[in-house]
Amino acid sequence: MNLTVKNTFTKELPADPIMENYRRQVSKACFSYVNPIRTKNPEMLHVTDEMLKTLGMTQSFSESSEFLQLFTGNKVKSETQPYAMLYAGHQFGNWAGQLGDGRAINLFEIESENTSWTLQLKGAGPTPYSRSADGLAVLRSSVREYLCSEAMHHLGVPTTRALSLAFTGDEVLRDMLYDGNQEYEKGAVVCRVAPSFLRFGSYEIFAAQQDDETLKTLVDFTIRKHYLDLGEPSKETYLAFFKEVTQRSLEMVIHWQRVGFVHGVMNTDNMSILGLTIDYGPYGWLEGYDFGWTPNTTDSQHKRYRYGNQPEIVLWNLLQLANALFPLIDDAAALEAILNDYRSSFRTKYLEMMRSKIGLASERDEDEKMIQELEKLLHLSETDMTLFFRNLGHFEKEKTSEGIGNIEDAFYSPSEVSEEIKKQWAEWFLKYSLRLQFESVSDSERKGKMNLVNPKYVLRNYMAQLAIDAADKGDYSLIDELYTLLKKPYDEQPEMEKWFVKRPEWARNKVGCSMLSCSS
Repeated sequence: MNLTVKNTFTKELPADPIMENYRRQVSKACFSYVNPIRTKNPEMLHVTDEMLKTLGMTQSFSESSEFLQLFTGNKVKSETQPYAMLYAGHQFGNWAGQLGDGRAINLFEIESENTSWTLQLKGAGPTPYSRSADGLAVLRSSVREYLCSEAMHHLGVPTTRALSLAFTGDEVLRDMLYDGNQEYEKGAVVCRVAPSFLRFGSYEIFAAQQDDETLKTLVDFTIRKHYLDLGEPSKETYLAFFKEVTQRSLEMVIHWQRVGFVHGVMNTDNMSILGLTIDYGPYGWLEGYDFGWTPNTTDSQHKRYRYGNQPEIVLWNLLQLANALFPLIDDAAALEAILNDYRSSFRTKYLEMMRSKIGLASERDEDEKMIQELEKLLHLSETDMTLFFRNLGHFEKEKTSEGIGNIEDAFYSPSEVSEEIKKQWAEWFLKYSLRLQFESVSDSERKGKMNLVNPKYVLRNYMAQLAIDAADKGDYSLIDELYTLLKKPYDEQPEMEKWFVKRPEWARNKVGCSMLSCSS
């Protein structure tokens, strides 16, 4: 099949002159050329029909041997040179130095419908940035990334996308929980798709190396390629660029909070310069509404990347990006003003988002206090976030006494809901009912609007684990069922009602269903 292939990244940015694939420190280059490794017995498990169409590919092509070979790394398309990107990063608040694409290899860019897309294989083998790792991926992490990136897109969350999921036929040795118990797992590879995989760490590396020339080359390329409307390079343009990245990052994290998504590992090398959710590792979805929850076992002690702290971490990461861009701007006050604007804008946008979740179209002074009271109530007993907000739409403002009845299915342990807690809920529903009197829409109209921002279906960790377990036994039907379900997360889909439930008790402490490691 003829594809409109572009290679602007490799044509316009400096390459590592060393062509051999061995671990090393790289300087004055944005990437290193490296080919994927050949896999033993590749098998395509699933292809996203929407991304296939977006990229201008046909269904017949997706079923061809060429597609299988290209997107499992067994064939390199003519006139292309795969590469791994260089970047650095702060990990858990500490400078980690050079990182780079340790198990991701960019294949080529495709121009389709006036949009440029980079196609990247995750799990395609070692690169110069793999350090001591093997550069491979396993089935469980690949299924999670594949399903979640598409689920997030359909939730309306800015994200990288996925094209395909395949077995490699290889066995990969992994220590799932980092407890010394290594086991062989089935190898897999995902083809990820995004306009760009540049991240904050892509700029930090050159600031750390005091390589202002390459930093400027990369920033100018980024603006020319992805922020063209900002104009020609100048101090003002660089400030406008940073402001736009800040605004996009804010929009992204507001969406995370809206749907209850917890990234789990918000290092600066996992922050997209386009404001996309990137690198799906130990992520999770809130089951019980809990600001202190993180799915990442590595972060279980300090909980740096907990749900309630995500907006602050985005700001901290933006500060590191500001420090990286400072050599080109040399104006700390201007950068600080943009960061301060993030904080004030977040409060406004968060309140706006929460209003939409509880069906308030107008603004009143008491709204913020009422929302804060609601959040405190949701922490008094384990209450499922997704079920609560979806079922809150059933509330009728003239039936205040029935308020708690609408949301009781969201309680994980009804016995924990004491009479005192019930009393507090009743008081809140009374305030809510009175507040709804100021809205001009009917109960049914309000419910319809709430259902557009409160998803009925999200990719709970236990759901992904069920799909992983089935696929490990050769049954891929659940991958397809969840993929189909999550394409319409706001629709009722009565035939899929079995997925509109709280996390089952068997999954509470099961590996893969609660806490996950960075190998997830």
